[in-house]
Amino acid sequence: MITENMTLPHIIEMDMMDKDQFVTYYKNNRSEIEKQLENYGAIKFRGVTIESQEDFQWIIDSISEKFLSYIDGNSPRTKLSGNVYTSTEYDKTQIITMHNELSYSHQWPGKLFFSCLQVAASGGETLLADSRELLKVIDKNIVDEVENKGVTYIRNLHAGMGMGPSWQDTFETEQKAEVEVHCKRLQIEYEWKDDDSIRLIHKRNGVLTHRNTDAKVWFNQIDQFHPSHLGEEYYETMKMLFENPEDFPMYVQYGDGSEIGEPVVKNILNAIDSVTQAPKWGKNEILLVDNELVSHGRNPFTGDRRVLVSMSL
Repeated sequence: MITENMTLPHIIEMDMMDKDQFVTYYKNNRSEIEKQLENYGAIKFRGVTIESQEDFQWIIDSISEKFLSYIDGNSPRTKLSGNVYTSTEYDKTQIITMHNELSYSHQWPGKLFFSCLQVAASGGETLLADSRELLKVIDKNIVDEVENKGVTYIRNLHAGMGMGPSWQDTFETEQKAEVEVHCKRLQIEYEWKDDDSIRLIHKRNGVLTHRNTDAKVWFNQIDQFHPSHLGEEYYETMKMLFENPEDFPMYVQYGDGSEIGEPVVKNILNAIDSVTQAPKWGKNEILLVDNELVSHGRNPFTGDRRVLVSMSL
Protein backbone atom coordinates (compact mmCIF):
# COMPACT_ATOMS: atom_id res chain seq x y z
CA MET A 1 0.00 0.00 0.00
CA ILE A 2 1.00 3.59 -0.56
CA THR A 3 2.66 5.23 2.43
CA GLU A 4 2.89 8.91 3.32
CA ASN A 5 5.79 10.81 1.79
CA MET A 6 6.60 7.96 -0.59
CA THR A 7 9.32 9.05 -3.00
CA LEU A 8 8.05 9.72 -6.50
CA PRO A 9 8.59 8.29 -8.99
CA HIS A 10 9.37 4.65 -8.27
CA ILE A 11 12.59 3.85 -10.16
CA ILE A 12 13.13 0.72 -12.26
CA GLU A 13 16.65 0.34 -13.66
CA MET A 14 16.81 -1.00 -17.22
CA ASP A 15 20.60 -1.22 -17.65
CA MET A 16 20.56 0.58 -21.04
CA MET A 17 18.08 -1.53 -22.94
CA ASP A 18 17.52 -0.60 -26.55
CA LYS A 19 13.96 0.19 -27.61
CA ASP A 20 13.19 -3.34 -28.80
CA GLN A 21 14.42 -4.89 -25.56
CA PHE A 22 12.38 -2.43 -23.51
CA VAL A 23 9.18 -3.11 -25.45
CA THR A 24 9.69 -6.84 -24.92
CA TYR A 25 10.35 -6.28 -21.20
CA TYR A 26 7.26 -4.09 -20.83
CA LYS A 27 4.94 -6.53 -22.59
CA ASN A 28 6.28 -9.49 -20.59
CA ASN A 29 5.87 -7.63 -17.30
CA ARG A 30 2.75 -5.56 -18.04
CA SER A 31 0.67 -7.04 -15.22
CA GLU A 32 3.35 -6.36 -12.58
CA ILE A 33 3.99 -2.85 -13.96
CA GLU A 34 0.25 -2.07 -13.70
CA LYS A 35 0.24 -3.22 -10.06
CA GLN A 36 3.23 -1.05 -9.23
CA LEU A 37 1.69 1.91 -11.03
CA GLU A 38 -1.49 1.60 -8.96
CA ASN A 39 0.67 1.49 -5.82
CA TYR A 40 3.13 4.30 -6.54
CA GLY A 41 1.24 6.37 -9.12
CA ALA A 42 4.41 7.12 -11.10
CA ILE A 43 7.23 4.89 -12.40
CA LYS A 44 10.44 5.95 -14.10
CA PHE A 45 12.23 3.43 -16.29
CA ARG A 46 15.86 4.54 -16.19
CA GLY A 47 18.29 3.29 -18.82
CA VAL A 48 16.16 2.98 -21.99
CA THR A 49 18.02 4.12 -25.09
CA ILE A 50 15.96 6.97 -26.58
CA GLU A 51 17.89 8.98 -29.12
CA SER A 52 15.04 10.73 -30.90
CA GLN A 53 11.38 11.59 -31.04
CA GLU A 54 10.94 8.64 -33.39
CA ASP A 55 12.36 6.24 -30.79
CA PHE A 56 9.89 7.52 -28.19
CA GLN A 57 7.00 7.34 -30.66
CA TRP A 58 7.89 3.75 -31.58
CA ILE A 59 8.08 2.64 -27.94
CA ILE A 60 4.77 4.26 -26.99
CA ASP A 61 2.97 2.90 -30.05
CA SER A 62 4.30 -0.58 -29.21
CA ILE A 63 3.24 -0.70 -25.56
CA SER A 64 0.03 1.32 -25.50
CA GLU A 65 -3.28 1.62 -27.31
CA LYS A 66 -6.27 3.99 -27.36
CA PHE A 67 -4.35 7.23 -27.41
CA LEU A 68 -5.92 10.55 -26.50
CA SER A 69 -5.32 13.80 -28.39
CA TYR A 70 -4.81 17.15 -26.67
CA ILE A 71 -8.02 18.60 -28.09
CA ASP A 72 -9.64 20.78 -25.38
CA GLY A 73 -6.24 21.29 -23.72
CA ASN A 74 -5.37 24.61 -22.06
CA SER A 75 -1.55 24.56 -22.17
CA PRO A 76 0.45 25.67 -25.21
CA ARG A 77 2.00 22.65 -26.89
CA THR A 78 2.70 21.30 -30.36
CA LYS A 79 1.66 18.00 -31.87
CA LEU A 80 4.91 16.59 -33.26
CA SER A 81 3.86 13.32 -34.87
CA GLY A 82 1.31 10.60 -34.36
CA ASN A 83 0.49 10.57 -30.64
CA VAL A 84 3.49 12.61 -29.45
CA TYR A 85 3.34 16.22 -28.24
CA THR A 86 5.77 18.67 -26.71
CA SER A 87 5.13 18.60 -22.98
CA THR A 88 4.47 22.36 -22.98
CA GLU A 89 5.66 25.58 -24.55
CA TYR A 90 4.77 27.69 -21.54
CA ASP A 91 7.26 30.46 -20.60
CA LYS A 92 10.35 28.74 -19.19
CA THR A 93 10.75 31.41 -16.48
CA GLN A 94 7.40 30.43 -14.94
CA ILE A 95 6.35 27.44 -12.90
CA ILE A 96 3.52 25.29 -14.24
CA THR A 97 1.34 24.56 -11.25
CA MET A 98 0.25 21.05 -10.38
CA HIS A 99 -2.63 19.47 -12.29
CA ASN A 100 -4.07 16.18 -13.44
CA GLU A 101 -4.13 16.37 -17.23
CA LEU A 102 -7.52 17.44 -18.64
CA SER A 103 -9.23 16.97 -15.26
CA TYR A 104 -11.63 19.78 -16.24
CA SER A 105 -12.65 17.83 -19.37
CA HIS A 106 -15.23 15.09 -19.78
CA GLN A 107 -12.48 12.76 -21.05
CA TRP A 108 -8.99 12.62 -19.63
CA PRO A 109 -6.01 10.30 -20.13
CA GLY A 110 -5.49 7.43 -17.73
CA LYS A 111 -1.75 7.34 -18.37
CA LEU A 112 0.92 9.85 -19.37
CA PHE A 113 4.26 8.89 -20.87
CA PHE A 114 7.14 11.39 -20.70
CA SER A 115 10.72 11.35 -21.93
CA CYS A 116 13.40 14.05 -21.81
CA LEU A 117 15.50 14.35 -24.96
CA GLN A 118 17.33 17.46 -23.75
CA VAL A 119 17.89 18.19 -20.07
CA ALA A 120 17.70 21.84 -19.02
CA ALA A 121 20.84 23.60 -17.81
CA SER A 122 19.09 24.08 -14.48
CA GLY A 123 15.58 23.40 -13.18
CA GLY A 124 12.91 22.06 -15.50
CA GLU A 125 11.94 19.13 -13.29
CA THR A 126 8.57 17.51 -13.98
CA LEU A 127 6.94 17.95 -10.59
CA LEU A 128 4.87 15.12 -9.09
CA ALA A 129 2.31 14.99 -6.26
CA ASP A 130 0.22 12.08 -5.01
CA SER A 131 -3.49 12.91 -5.44
CA ARG A 132 -4.47 10.48 -2.66
CA GLU A 133 -2.18 12.27 -0.24
CA LEU A 134 -3.58 15.62 -1.33
CA LEU A 135 -7.03 14.56 -0.26
CA LYS A 136 -5.64 14.05 3.27
CA VAL A 137 -3.80 17.38 3.61
CA ILE A 138 -6.31 19.80 2.08
CA ASP A 139 -8.73 21.26 4.65
CA LYS A 140 -11.55 18.73 5.12
CA ASN A 141 -14.23 21.41 4.85
CA ILE A 142 -12.89 22.37 1.42
CA VAL A 143 -12.77 18.74 0.30
CA ASP A 144 -16.37 18.20 1.47
CA GLU A 145 -17.59 21.32 -0.31
CA VAL A 146 -15.89 20.37 -3.57
CA GLU A 147 -17.17 16.81 -3.33
CA ASN A 148 -20.74 17.93 -2.59
CA LYS A 149 -21.00 20.86 -5.02
CA GLY A 150 -18.67 19.88 -7.83
CA VAL A 151 -16.71 22.40 -9.90
CA THR A 152 -17.60 24.68 -12.82
CA TYR A 153 -14.72 25.72 -15.09
CA ILE A 154 -15.18 28.71 -17.40
CA ARG A 155 -12.91 29.32 -20.38
CA ASN A 156 -13.11 32.20 -22.85
CA LEU A 157 -11.19 31.40 -26.03
CA HIS A 158 -10.47 34.18 -28.53
CA ALA A 159 -10.57 33.78 -32.32
CA GLY A 160 -6.92 34.66 -32.92
CA MET A 161 -6.27 37.89 -31.04
CA GLY A 162 -6.45 38.07 -27.25
CA MET A 163 -5.24 36.69 -23.94
CA GLY A 164 -4.69 32.97 -23.60
CA PRO A 165 -5.19 30.31 -26.27
CA SER A 166 -7.47 30.61 -29.29
CA TRP A 167 -10.26 28.16 -29.98
CA GLN A 168 -8.50 27.21 -33.21
CA ASP A 169 -5.40 26.02 -31.34
CA THR A 170 -7.42 24.47 -28.53
CA PHE A 171 -9.57 22.32 -30.80
CA GLU A 172 -7.02 21.87 -33.61
CA THR A 173 -9.45 23.16 -36.25
CA GLU A 174 -10.51 26.33 -38.08
CA GLN A 175 -14.14 25.20 -38.37
CA LYS A 176 -16.76 26.28 -35.84
CA ALA A 177 -18.90 23.27 -36.69
CA GLU A 178 -16.07 20.94 -35.65
CA VAL A 179 -15.70 22.83 -32.36
CA GLU A 180 -19.40 22.33 -31.68
CA VAL A 181 -19.09 18.60 -32.39
CA HIS A 182 -16.23 18.37 -29.88
CA CYS A 183 -18.19 20.37 -27.29
CA LYS A 184 -21.18 18.08 -27.56
CA ARG A 185 -18.96 14.99 -27.39
CA LEU A 186 -17.10 16.34 -24.36
CA GLN A 187 -20.26 17.61 -22.63
CA ILE A 188 -19.16 21.25 -22.71
CA GLU A 189 -21.73 24.03 -22.69
CA TYR A 190 -20.70 26.68 -25.20
CA GLU A 191 -21.66 30.15 -26.41
CA TRP A 192 -20.31 31.93 -29.49
CA LYS A 193 -19.80 35.68 -29.07
CA ASP A 194 -20.08 38.51 -31.59
CA ASP A 195 -16.30 38.71 -32.03
CA ASP A 196 -16.14 34.97 -32.92
CA SER A 197 -14.70 34.06 -29.53
CA ILE A 198 -16.34 31.27 -27.55
CA ARG A 199 -17.21 30.70 -23.89
CA LEU A 200 -16.88 27.14 -22.64
CA ILE A 201 -18.47 25.91 -19.42
CA HIS A 202 -17.33 22.57 -17.97
CA LYS A 203 -19.31 21.16 -15.03
CA ARG A 204 -17.28 18.43 -13.38
CA ASN A 205 -16.62 16.54 -10.17
CA GLY A 206 -13.66 17.67 -8.10
CA VAL A 207 -13.07 14.42 -6.20
CA LEU A 208 -12.78 11.16 -8.10
CA THR A 209 -12.72 7.44 -7.35
CA HIS A 210 -9.81 5.87 -9.25
CA ARG A 211 -10.93 3.89 -12.29
CA ASN A 212 -9.27 0.61 -11.19
CA THR A 213 -9.17 0.88 -7.40
CA ASP A 214 -11.36 2.22 -4.62
CA ALA A 215 -8.93 5.05 -3.90
CA LYS A 216 -10.41 8.53 -3.72
CA VAL A 217 -8.31 11.28 -5.26
CA TRP A 218 -8.25 15.06 -5.46
CA PHE A 219 -8.91 15.53 -9.17
CA ASN A 220 -9.49 19.09 -10.29
CA GLN A 221 -7.76 22.28 -11.40
CA ILE A 222 -9.40 24.78 -9.06
CA ASP A 223 -6.15 26.50 -8.17
CA GLN A 224 -4.93 26.58 -11.78
CA PHE A 225 -8.16 28.10 -13.11
CA HIS A 226 -8.45 30.71 -10.35
CA PRO A 227 -6.35 33.76 -11.40
CA SER A 228 -5.31 34.52 -7.82
CA HIS A 229 -2.71 31.74 -8.10
CA LEU A 230 -0.75 33.91 -10.54
CA GLY A 231 -0.15 36.59 -7.92
CA GLU A 232 -1.88 39.68 -6.60
CA GLU A 233 -0.61 42.01 -9.35
CA TYR A 234 -1.90 39.81 -12.17
CA TYR A 235 -5.21 39.20 -10.40
CA GLU A 236 -5.78 42.91 -9.83
CA THR A 237 -4.98 43.61 -13.49
CA MET A 238 -7.53 41.02 -14.57
CA LYS A 239 -10.18 42.61 -12.38
CA MET A 240 -9.47 46.00 -13.98
CA LEU A 241 -9.65 44.58 -17.51
CA PHE A 242 -12.85 42.57 -17.01
CA GLU A 243 -15.91 43.76 -15.13
CA ASN A 244 -17.22 40.22 -14.75
CA PRO A 245 -14.80 37.45 -13.63
CA GLU A 246 -16.71 35.04 -15.87
CA ASP A 247 -15.12 36.95 -18.78
CA PHE A 248 -11.57 36.12 -17.61
CA PRO A 249 -9.69 33.80 -20.00
CA MET A 250 -10.05 31.14 -17.27
CA TYR A 251 -12.19 31.12 -14.16
CA VAL A 252 -13.63 28.61 -11.70
CA GLN A 253 -16.65 28.39 -9.39
CA TYR A 254 -18.31 25.74 -7.31
CA GLY A 255 -20.75 23.63 -9.25
CA ASP A 256 -23.72 25.55 -7.88
CA GLY A 257 -22.29 28.85 -9.18
CA SER A 258 -21.08 30.11 -5.80
CA GLU A 259 -17.68 31.78 -5.49
CA ILE A 260 -14.47 29.96 -4.61
CA GLY A 261 -12.66 32.50 -2.45
CA GLU A 262 -8.95 33.29 -2.39
CA PRO A 263 -8.45 31.68 1.08
CA VAL A 264 -9.66 28.38 -0.39
CA VAL A 265 -7.21 28.66 -3.28
CA LYS A 266 -4.36 29.50 -0.87
CA ASN A 267 -5.16 26.47 1.28
CA ILE A 268 -5.15 24.23 -1.77
CA LEU A 269 -1.86 25.68 -3.05
CA ASN A 270 -0.18 25.28 0.35
CA ALA A 271 -1.37 21.68 0.60
CA ILE A 272 -0.09 20.91 -2.89
CA ASP A 273 3.30 22.46 -2.10
CA SER A 274 3.58 20.28 1.01
CA VAL A 275 3.42 17.01 -0.97
CA THR A 276 5.04 18.01 -4.29
CA GLN A 277 8.32 16.35 -5.26
CA ALA A 278 10.81 17.46 -7.93
CA PRO A 279 12.73 14.47 -9.36
CA LYS A 280 15.51 15.49 -11.74
CA TRP A 281 15.45 14.48 -15.38
CA GLY A 282 18.16 12.47 -17.09
CA LYS A 283 18.40 11.27 -20.65
CA ASN A 284 17.28 7.77 -21.65
CA GLU A 285 14.35 7.70 -19.23
CA ILE A 286 10.63 7.06 -19.61
CA LEU A 287 8.32 8.41 -16.93
CA LEU A 288 4.94 6.66 -16.68
CA VAL A 289 2.31 8.53 -14.66
CA ASP A 290 -1.18 7.41 -13.63
CA ASN A 291 -3.00 10.67 -14.36
CA GLU A 292 -5.65 10.06 -11.70
CA LEU A 293 -3.27 9.07 -8.91
CA VAL A 294 -0.53 11.65 -9.49
CA SER A 295 -0.67 15.29 -10.59
CA HIS A 296 2.23 16.92 -12.37
CA GLY A 297 3.72 20.35 -13.08
CA ARG A 298 7.02 21.88 -14.17
CA ASN A 299 9.70 23.94 -12.52
CA PRO A 300 11.13 27.02 -14.30
CA PHE A 301 14.38 26.33 -16.12
CA THR A 302 17.36 27.82 -17.88
CA GLY A 303 18.88 26.76 -21.17
CA ASP A 304 17.08 24.47 -23.60
CA ARG A 305 14.76 21.68 -22.52
CA ARG A 306 12.92 19.14 -24.64
CA VAL A 307 10.40 16.83 -23.02
CA LEU A 308 7.95 14.73 -25.02
CA VAL A 309 4.59 13.45 -23.81
CA SER A 310 2.00 10.98 -25.02
CA MET A 311 -1.41 10.32 -23.48
CA SER A 312 -3.45 7.12 -23.46
CA LEU A 313 -6.81 6.15 -21.99
